[in-house]
Amino acid sequence: MDIFEQMLAGGLIPNDHPQLYLLWDAVAQTIQKSALLNSSTSVSESRNRISEIIGKEIDQSTTIFVPFHTNFGKHTWIGKNVFINHACSFLDLGGITIEDNVLIGPRVNLVTENHPVDPSQRKSLVLGAIRIKKNAWIGAGATILPGVTIGENSIVAAGAIVNTDVPDNCIFGGVPAKFIKSITDIK
Repeated sequence: MDIFEQMLAGGLIPNDHPQLYLLWDAVAQTIQKSALLNSSTSVSESRNRISEIIGKEIDQSTTIFVPFHTNFGKHTWIGKNVFINHACSFLDLGGITIEDNVLIGPRVNLVTENHPVDPSQRKSLVLGAIRIKKNAWIGAGATILPGVTIGENSIVAAGAIVNTDVPDNCIFGGVPAKFIKSITDIK
């Protein structure tokens, strides 16, 4: 298994991994492409530049506002009719999947990367994929941490820090995020 497959599998990537240089080369390319992305003057142009970064065409129904930040990009999948507001940051080494009809507010952080607690291993990576299911809404300034799934139709309140899975049809908020109520209770 190469380093990129290992990253998507999750878990520890040691800082002395023999293929780590391949990752850093890819990150350097993304940094260069990001400068062009964040100088885009239209949604269409930014969509095309992000498609180039992630290596997959983003559907025309999806809107992504710049600035948009990613350190890698190749492990991000974005569905149809997705809206991503200004100043979001996607650290996707561990994989990010955003399903159809998702709303993501400004300054949202999706972080699939962490580091070991042990100081002697601290420069290694611990990766966990993030999945945001259909029709979810992530509020402004929220942070989703490694390994978290946001359930279908669920809402993450503005400013929340989510370190655990959010079930379908729920509202979560706070630091750390906790269950607030079921969406069915609101109707």
